[in-house]
Amino acid sequence: MQIDLRIVNNRKLLSVFINLPAQIHKGHNNWLPPIYHDEWLFFNPRRNKAFNYCDTLLVLAFSKGIAVGRIMGIIHHPYNELKGEKTARFSHFDCIDNPEAASALLKFIENWAKEKGMDQATGPYGFSDKDPQGFLIEGYDDIPLIDTSCNFPYMVDYTVNDGYSKLVDCLTYRFDIDFVMPEIYQRVQQRMMNTHRYTIHEFQNKRSLKPFIIPVLRLVNETYRNLYGFYPMDETEMEDLANRYMPVLDPRFVKIITLDGDLVAFVVGLPNMSKGIMRAKGKLFPFGWYFILQSMKKSSQLDLMLGAVKPEHQGLGLEISMGLRLLESARTAGIKTIETHLILESNQRMRAVIERINAPAVKRFRVFTKKIPGN
Repeated sequence: MQIDLRIVNNRKLLSVFINLPAQIHKGHNNWLPPIYHDEWLFFNPRRNKAFNYCDTLLVLAFSKGIAVGRIMGIIHHPYNELKGEKTARFSHFDCIDNPEAASALLKFIENWAKEKGMDQATGPYGFSDKDPQGFLIEGYDDIPLIDTSCNFPYMVDYTVNDGYSKLVDCLTYRFDIDFVMPEIYQRVQQRMMNTHRYTIHEFQNKRSLKPFIIPVLRLVNETYRNLYGFYPMDETEMEDLANRYMPVLDPRFVKIITLDGDLVAFVVGLPNMSKGIMRAKGKLFPFGWYFILQSMKKSSQLDLMLGAVKPEHQGLGLEISMGLRLLESARTAGIKTIETHLILESNQRMRAVIERINAPAVKRFRVFTKKIPGN
């Protein structure tokens, strides 16, 4: 197959880039489309501040005039400086079942990165851990989660065949809401409450929740700084993220702990919205929002999206106390199962909390790395 590569440099090609996966995954029953409104904002440098401090490149692969693949290259200069790396990332990598197309796209990004002085390529990974990260390598038949990869298995094979190897894995776990709580968790919860030091906040409306959102994201900056790929958000990025998720947040599934008025821990859950996004085909209008909100109301699964405990308060049972409150709210709402969002394989503390209740891992995502030839 003759492959023609084109750099995306106008709105028409950007439209092809954004909409191509819908063609690639036509007939793929477990593919979760993006929310296209968010995709257009993501690729708009005026709206996505990350374009200001990252070098980027969007590339399309064509065969006989038909788009058959795409890839994005990213050089995150502040992150590289912070970590002392010369790393380029690839993301939004997808193509038809064709090794020539996959290899051509990867090599194009590698050559671009080499010209920029980079010595390794990693991916799939976007601007930050808030973008889909890694290829799905286990759990292809499972219900997909928002903001995660829904790739075909052949994408993994083609990446490995091009010389990439494992860098890091992320896992999701699912457990039935009526699991038997380990006795030690009950004791930890009681011990924490007996101190009377901490206040657990629960919410019934967004108005009371809204003042906590930016402090929550500041805590994310503080607690996630040593995790792979994380780079701190500035205040503008926090505002953008808050505005993006506030419309779909359900206050019942947000739990926050403060100490003397300072936020020290939080957990955020969302009713799974995948079926609604699929029915809406990723489009919010004219009826997409209705489909998404209705699917969240009817969902029997709660997705744990985000959580953190301030370092000096870790190991005291705060995550267990929030978890128990979240379980109570979920049961009241008719939720049957809970699935975590991506947990780094190396995050032993969080994995231990989940695995102690015998929750199985249901999905595994892998980020790959490769030394760029010639460097």
